[in-house]
Amino acid sequence: VVLAQENTQIRDLQQENRELWVSLEEHQDALELIMSKYRKQMLQLLEGRKREEAEPVLKVHQANSGEIESQIDRICEMGAVMRKAVQVDDEQFFKVQEKLAQLELENKELRELLSISKESFEVGREDLPD
Repeated sequence: VVLAQENTQIRDLQQENRELWVSLEEHQDALELIMSKYRKQMLQLLEGRKREEAEPVLKVHQANSGEIESQIDRICEMGAVMRKAVQVDDEQFFKVQEKLAQLELENKELRELLSISKESFEVGREDLPD
């Protein structure tokens, strides 16, 4: 009799255990469904916020980009002007160097002529009687 009662209790407990497992699985499925919907909504909310937060940053970035591009253009223009100035300066320097070399050569030739002239004058003086 005791064994029969225990067997009945064991069967009842096993049945209750199965029912609890089914209930637990149903609750887990429901919780999983709720959590997936929650995650989906949070993802949508975060994406919406990111777009809202990113929009002003994007505008500032675009404005800064335009400003940087204009500054780069100005720097390139200044570089071109500097290159032209260096080129003109180099050309002027070479002209001055050429003129200097020409004057040095002319000076040397004039000194030689002067030297020849002095020598002939001195020779002519020696030929003159005292």
